[in-house]
Amino acid sequence: MSPPAETPDPRTRYPQPPFETQPQDFPGLSRDMSPEPNYGEDTYIGSGRLSGHVSLITGGDSGIGRAVAIAFAKEGSDIALAYLEAEEEDARDVAASIERVGRRVLLLPGDIRDAAHCRALVARTMAEFGRLDTLVNNAAFQHPRESLTEIDDEEWRRHFDTNCHAMFYITKAALPHLKPGASIINTSSVNAKMPMPILIPYSMTKAAIANFTVSLAGSLVEQGIRVNAVLPGPIWTPFIATGMPAEEHKKFGSQAPMGRPGQPAELAGAYVYLADPNNSYTSGALLPVDGGMPIY
Repeated sequence: MSPPAETPDPRTRYPQPPFETQPQDFPGLSRDMSPEPNYGEDTYIGSGRLSGHVSLITGGDSGIGRAVAIAFAKEGSDIALAYLEAEEEDARDVAASIERVGRRVLLLPGDIRDAAHCRALVARTMAEFGRLDTLVNNAAFQHPRESLTEIDDEEWRRHFDTNCHAMFYITKAALPHLKPGASIINTSSVNAKMPMPILIPYSMTKAAIANFTVSLAGSLVEQGIRVNAVLPGPIWTPFIATGMPAEEHKKFGSQAPMGRPGQPAELAGAYVYLADPNNSYTSGALLPVDGGMPIY
């Protein structure tokens, strides 16, 4: 018998700052980041925890959503992947990873600010797979501004249309198809508890998502549907290249006690936990994954 593998030190397991500045236009591509984010293609090991499931994941082309899609597929779930058309290249990379582990994938490009498109995401998922077990509301928009006066009306609305209104449209459309045992997982943020002055509208939407999660969990408990949220801390994704000032890129993640940003692959297990039917007593939870940052 070979000796057990050494457990990696979480402080040094993944890249640490300083990083290069790497601004991109929204929504950003993974291949243009240095270093590229780790999505768990080669490291996440599934154990059939979501065998036979179907999951609809928004923002699944890159970042946290991509790692979740790969982990869910390795756990046995087929995937409906929603993303912006500008991210087609990343989405096709994710689709290839899903198909390599023997699961089916449905690509659903489009803008979730459109209520009709949100309803179509659910309708097409049901038409293709005939069921829906887990809905992951993950897609988001973020843009930093030094002052409230710099935010125009359109940009303000875009934050809420993408981060909050789309979540309402998609969840409402999905509810008639969710059976007892189904799970809804929303991506909030540590910004819900610790808002950043340069991210006023983004932080507001993430606080609203946390509130929506807990309220909806109470509303759906009698239907046997669980609702939870993950609150990521500083995570190394294209979101950073497009949604943070360039001068912040070099030191990104250094504010966490671990001294580095998290990788998307490090969050995937939290979403798997919340989707796993074995964890049936977990609902209304707000789960931080933030490198040790204290959240109160």
